[in-house]
Amino acid sequence: MGITIKLNGNTKTYDESVTFKQIAAEIQGEYDSEIMLAIDNGKLKELSKKPEDGSDVTFVTRRDANGRRTYERTAIFVMIKAVRDICGDDLNKKVKVEFTIGKGFYVTPKGGIKIDEEFISKLKARMKEIADADYPITKHTISTDKAIELFNKNGMSDKAKLFRYRRSSFVNVYELDGFTDYYYGYMLPSTGYVRYFDVTPFEEGFMLMLPSLAEPDVIPTFEPLMNLFNALNRSTKYGEDQGIDTVGDLNDMICSGNLTDIILTQEALQERRISEIARDIAERKDVKFVMIAGPSSSGKTSFSHRLSIQLASFGLKPHPIACDDYFVNREDTPLDENGNYNFECIEAIDTKQFNEDMTRLMKGERVEIPSFNFKTGKREYKGNFKQLGPEDILVIEGIHGLNEKMSYALPAESKYKIYISALTTLNIDSHNRIPTTDARLLRRMVRDSRTRGTSAKGTIAMWPSVRRGEEENIFPFQESADAVFNSALIYELAVLKPYAEPLLFSIEKDDPEYFEAKRLLKFLEYFLAVGKDNLPNNSLVREFVGGSIFPVG
Repeated sequence: MGITIKLNGNTKTYDESVTFKQIAAEIQGEYDSEIMLAIDNGKLKELSKKPEDGSDVTFVTRRDANGRRTYERTAIFVMIKAVRDICGDDLNKKVKVEFTIGKGFYVTPKGGIKIDEEFISKLKARMKEIADADYPITKHTISTDKAIELFNKNGMSDKAKLFRYRRSSFVNVYELDGFTDYYYGYMLPSTGYVRYFDVTPFEEGFMLMLPSLAEPDVIPTFEPLMNLFNALNRSTKYGEDQGIDTVGDLNDMICSGNLTDIILTQEALQERRISEIARDIAERKDVKFVMIAGPSSSGKTSFSHRLSIQLASFGLKPHPIACDDYFVNREDTPLDENGNYNFECIEAIDTKQFNEDMTRLMKGERVEIPSFNFKTGKREYKGNFKQLGPEDILVIEGIHGLNEKMSYALPAESKYKIYISALTTLNIDSHNRIPTTDARLLRRMVRDSRTRGTSAKGTIAMWPSVRRGEEENIFPFQESADAVFNSALIYELAVLKPYAEPLLFSIEKDDPEYFEAKRLLKFLEYFLAVGKDNLPNNSLVREFVGGSIFPVG
């Protein structure tokens, strides 16, 4: 018997035993990158699955975010298996996928594994052997109780702890050459797909380098972004000190009634870091301009207010200025490749006027600072005059704050640059990390719904454009910062959950944003929800869920 399907708009007939993998091999030449997943009647499916009669099928490649995640997940599975093979039966010897640095994953050893050239050489060789062998990756559905028993037995107590809070009675696990593991999301059907990777030693562990969306067949060279690494590593250590390394640990703390202590400790750690930055600024006597930049939903506004308070405690007089007030008039804004206004590029800012005003302020002159009217698209002057005395300092916030083109006329010693981002270091478990972009997307979704009436569908739809702007205008300059501030709080996803879930459920199955909404909903299932009542009113999280003492919308 056969089945009839619609394939990229064409009707075709296949044997009923055919898999998406076999169909993908047949039409791979029609795609500009390797196929990773199938879309069957509007649902993402793994290539190991079979279509049904009447299916409408298209495919997803490594140039798609879902395809890239699938490749990354499978490559990590291969890496974990290779480590197990090298270390043998010692279940204490394992590794943890910590966070991303640039285009690579930072992985640390546990249980006495020595990361040296010999280990790296063995790991790369074993990963290549596994990939060349093209082992099948098989999905099994087992009971949650059996999964807990299995992972406890195999030395993966973090996964067992995660499943204690699972509402479903069943868990999907993956098997590779006799090794079983759990991964959040889709997996490739076999190891032969994992052809592009590299492993290089770094700090206490190593980097697993994988291709980017833009260049899916190119293994990137590792660039050690030390500012970013140190901020992420510092936050990881804070979490470990509090006994919260994974989502299971956080859920344990919530159930034990200790969440208030965790919240207050996390807030105190952030305040201490803000105070350290303020002290550094105060000790640099020539600094007149604090330039704050970071990607969307990093909490820049709350941070600038809290930093201003700390600066005042050191005897300085801070004054906030938003780079957005120096937007060129709407009709002068550059257009992007689609003919839309490009508010993200630096040419959308009147850098000439900004530098003239800042230079005059540095000279002690009295300057009228503009404000931008977003309704009319015009810059306006409303009598906001500033004149800097010996203790006055400007706190300037904007996405181009770290770019020298923004402040080209100001002496280097007069500027203190701060990069801020929500650098999530909490992991689902040792092998499943939480992308920092997911936390920021959820923050923005909740805030924009509350303050701007923007739907979750709208926020998800614009997110790729926002991310492209960050890649072009923010990330290239993060290493030039004098300080990095991590605005992520280890408990915040549990607080965002009850606000984000109803917004995500409102996205319909036929909407293009449905896949992303479904992925985020599955992700949020891991967390126990908590209310915002115990949050301090100056918390960065309140910029998104409401109730902040600061004017943040």
